[in-house]
This record gives sequence, structure tokens and C-alpha cells, in this order.
Amino acid sequence: MADFVKVAETTEIPPGTGKTVTVNGNTIALFNVDGTFYAIDNTCIHRGGPLGEGELSGKIVTCPWHGWQYDVTTGISTFNPMAKVACYQVKVEGNEIKVAC
Repeated sequence: MADFVKVAETTEIPPGTGKTVTVNGNTIALFNVDGTFYAIDNTCIHRGGPLGEGELSGKIVTCPWHGWQYDVTTGISTFNPMAKVACYQVKVEGNEIKVAC
């Protein structure tokens, strides 16, 4: 069973935005999609761009380096369904956002 680690407060990530956090040495991109939080690996598989710094439109994040897009709810690339970044479980307890690691 995975341990959940507090990574942020809900007030730190308004709807439609993201933030980069580190959990046990892993850099994770954390996003707020209409009040629901999702966590994916921060590194774009195309050229290593920082997904947490990308623009979020609905549930799609665009890598700021070369424009690759990912569904933050699944980690799957919109360009190539065979390409995927890791997803992490998220839970909210009170005002705390926790990610499983």
C-alpha cells in the first residue's frame, strides 16, 4: 500500500492551474481541473520538458518546450495514445493535497 505525502494546500493551486512538487525525490506535476486534483510525472517524454510549467486547458496540459499535450487524468499523450507519463494517486483531506508515492 502506498503512503500519501502532503504536497500542497488546495488554496495554492486554483482551478485551471498547475504546480510542480517533489515527492520522495520524484518531480511531479500537480493540476487542478475544476476542483479535482491530478498528479502526473513532470517530465515530458518527448524532450524532457517541465509539464508542471505547461498551460492547462480543461484536462489537457501543453508542454512549454515543444507543445506535446497530455491528458492529466490519464497521463496519455493526445498526439500518440501509446505515449504516456506516469500518474499518481491524489487525495484531499481538508485543505491538504496528498500524493501517493
